[in-house]
Parts: sequence; C-alpha cells; structure tokens
Amino acid sequence: MFTYEYPRPAVTADIVLFDSDRKRVLLIRRGNEPYKDCWAFPGGFFDMTDSDIEHTAVRELQEETGLSGIELHLVGVFSKEGRDPRGRTVTVAFMGLVDSRTVEPRGSDDAAEAHWFDLTALPPLAFDHAEILGKAVARL
Repeated sequence: MFTYEYPRPAVTADIVLFDSDRKRVLLIRRGNEPYKDCWAFPGGFFDMTDSDIEHTAVRELQEETGLSGIELHLVGVFSKEGRDPRGRTVTVAFMGLVDSRTVEPRGSDDAAEAHWFDLTALPPLAFDHAEILGKAVARL
C-alpha cells in the first residue's frame, strides 16, 4: 500500500434544506462537541464506505433528520483554515427544497433535534454555516 507523507484534511458534507416557500431552513441542534447544543446544518464526515460525497450528503441527511429522497444540488466547497476546531476540514455543501407540510424531520444520530427556522429569525450558527447559508440563499 502506498503511504502519503503529507497530512490530509478531513472531508464533510453539509446540507442546506429549504422549505419550498424558500422562507425557512432546516437546522439541527448539535448533540456533540464541538458546538454542542448550537444550531447547524445536517451533515457529517465522508466515510470510506461512501461511494462519493453526494452519498455522504444523502446518508447524513437521513441519519440526522430521517429525511430521504430529496434532490440535492451543489452549493460549493468551503475550506478556510479554522472553519472546524477539530482540525483542517473541507466541506462540500449541498442544498435542496422540500415541502415542510409533507415531511417530519426529527433529530437522530448525533442531532439532538431538528427544527425549521424562518430565514429572518435564525439563531447563531455553528462552524461557518452562516457563510454557507449566504451562498445557498444566493443560489435560490
């Protein structure tokens, strides 16, 4: 097996899920550190068993909110140093639209709860999720 002498960053996927009215966004309250009890987007680490980063996004959305079958689109890649206190982490952000009247997200796995928030009344967001949200809103 080839060994690589340079340090490698971790890779994550984050999912910005908007209600179909485009006025609300789904957030999860983090159950673990860092940012325990803070609000963030559903998401998590790329697993070596994931076929690709899109699979990571679909898997994490289902694990943390119970939601599946939602079409996701690329928002962008976020890689600023210090964006994650656990170490150098690159995230690939995705977004989707869903009718909140037809789904019931629930916090599970490492998400303590899931809740829809009006875009004009958001709580402080963990990590660099405010920046990610800005780019996702611009894409709407």
